[in-house]
Amino acid sequence: MAPRAYGLWHLALNVRALEPMERFYVDVMQMAVEWRPDPENVYLSSGFDNLALHVVEGMPPPGTLGALDHLGFFVETHEDVDAWHAHLVEHGFTPDNAPRTHRDGARSFYFRDPEENRLQLLCHPPILVAAKQAGLKL
Repeated sequence: MAPRAYGLWHLALNVRALEPMERFYVDVMQMAVEWRPDPENVYLSSGFDNLALHVVEGMPPPGTLGALDHLGFFVETHEDVDAWHAHLVEHGFTPDNAPRTHRDGARSFYFRDPEENRLQLLCHPPILVAAKQAGLKL
């Protein structure tokens, strides 16, 4: 049996233009640059995850349906979800929907990055409990 995998803590996105995408994920989503191996690649982190942005020529137009539906960013409380909604509006973004509480107790909303990738900001209590039990400091 293979050892336990701890989840999807690394994601790589192919992008058309690095600068606006990096600015969005750093300035708005509050990630930090972890490593820049060259002018067409950057690795970002919120502390215990990793998002790679890679420039690729010939990307399909923004909003084109692909295999990826959305990326999720976790927060600790339902109030944090609402605060993030306000934060994005203050930065000039129009979320796809208002925050809502789902029947499983999660609370979330969706929005788009500069290249129209769909993102979700969510609080999902069972995953947060598991993270705390595993000793992650949130």
